Amino acid sequence: MTLARVARGALVVAIIVAVWEALGQWELVAGGALPPPSDIVRQFWGDRSDYPPHLSVTLKSAGLGFVFGNIVAIVVGVISARWRTAESLFRGVGVSLFAMPLIAIVPVLLLAFSGTVPRIVLAAMAVYYPTYVATIVGMRSVDPRLVDVVRVAGGEEYAVTRWLRVRSAIPHVVNAFKISAPAALLGTLLVEFGGGSRWGLGTYLLGSLGQANPARLWGIGLTATIVAALAYAIFAVIAQRLTRTSLSATVDTAIVRSESGSWPRRIGMVFLSAGFVLGLWALTLKLLGMSPIVAKSPLAVVKYLTSDPRAAATRDRLFDAYRETLPLALLGLACGLLAALLLAVILQLKPTLGRSVLPFALISQTMPLPALTPLIVLIFGRDVLATVVVCVSVTFFPSFVTISQALASVSPAAVDVVSVSGGGRISALRYVGLPSSVPALATAARLAAPRALLGVMIAEYLATGNGLGNLLNESRGRLDYGMIWTVATTSVLVAVLITQLIGVLERLARR
Repeated sequence: MTLARVARGALVVAIIVAVWEALGQWELVAGGALPPPSDIVRQFWGDRSDYPPHLSVTLKSAGLGFVFGNIVAIVVGVISARWRTAESLFRGVGVSLFAMPLIAIVPVLLLAFSGTVPRIVLAAMAVYYPTYVATIVGMRSVDPRLVDVVRVAGGEEYAVTRWLRVRSAIPHVVNAFKISAPAALLGTLLVEFGGGSRWGLGTYLLGSLGQANPARLWGIGLTATIVAALAYAIFAVIAQRLTRTSLSATVDTAIVRSESGSWPRRIGMVFLSAGFVLGLWALTLKLLGMSPIVAKSPLAVVKYLTSDPRAAATRDRLFDAYRETLPLALLGLACGLLAALLLAVILQLKPTLGRSVLPFALISQTMPLPALTPLIVLIFGRDVLATVVVCVSVTFFPSFVTISQALASVSPAAVDVVSVSGGGRISALRYVGLPSSVPALATAARLAAPRALLGVMIAEYLATGNGLGNLLNESRGRLDYGMIWTVATTSVLVAVLITQLIGVLERLARR
């Protein structure tokens, strides 16, 4: 990184802070909902004694969840990489956790556990999928020639796994920690928002919502962002150094290979994987010894929606909630993809301008949603616009990374053809870059769809009082455990369905 680039970045930050200060001092944004940075710093200094006890509880829970979740993910990933049948079984668990809106499972965990256990469990669930996928990809991203060398030297599969596959997986796994570290903080904060606990950064933020003190809210939100960003940066540096010394000569960018074989076999494995997930659900409830009144099995959820005396009214309430939540999730997803595509295009055409915006895009990725949502509500109010903005904030960054990588990897030969024909950057982007990025756009949509549903539900849960998020709140107040489990279950199914439909479009786009 050159000194000139650092100077340009510092200048951009200084200009933005100065503009922010002016807007805050003159109360030009939502009547003072955006306080000037100077007020935020003064409030933070005044509250400095409040932060250590809240931060210590949150970081301890997030850290334990991060460790436990990653250990499970690595072990399961190693087993899945070694045996294809195991991968087929565990794929359903991974997809369910990937698609699950975390806010939907918070009431369930609060019913099942006490103390800080719900925070640790949700943090572990939040980190599982990225590390699981990275372990499988890393274990399989080994040059076949290196495997042949070990086998010629008399090494068996254990030696290949120990000396090649494990060492190849380490950079991938550490790289996944960049994503899972902020995710662990997100899971912890979500439970703190709904758990009624005394200590925790989320509890502190929740208790500050009704105090008419935007500077305190911004201080807490920015503190959570700094913690998440530091965790992201630490693992980014470690991953970068490990990547330079990786033994792997090739890199596999596939997430998890799809099931191969005939259609009957593939369909059979899908049902087997789904059955494994349902069996694991029922087994977990049995091991915990929870009352069937509180803990609902898969069969109990089905009966609640079909044969229960109030099933018709239950379905109506559920469908009404989905009619409010799903359109906003799809709208937010579309807006997030469009914003990501626009910034990726700007970065290609005007790299300096794009790099100036990129740090703020990273902030939107690292700021935990429970901390971000109240700040967005302060500025945009408690209506549809605020919900869409929350949704865009959580779908934008992963979509931007996927699309920008596709644009940057366009064939130079194809660009040269456009240049020889007299075309410039815009023509190359129009005729080569954008068409070749269509599959990446579909991939970004598939990765961002569950996040879009999560963003809308969190906004509804914390602010707007509509849709599925509000239904969860109401169900907790009424002790309607059946509805709580039904919302959690159906939201996962809907997110998986949307993801799979986008996956079909992705395969069509690749063809």
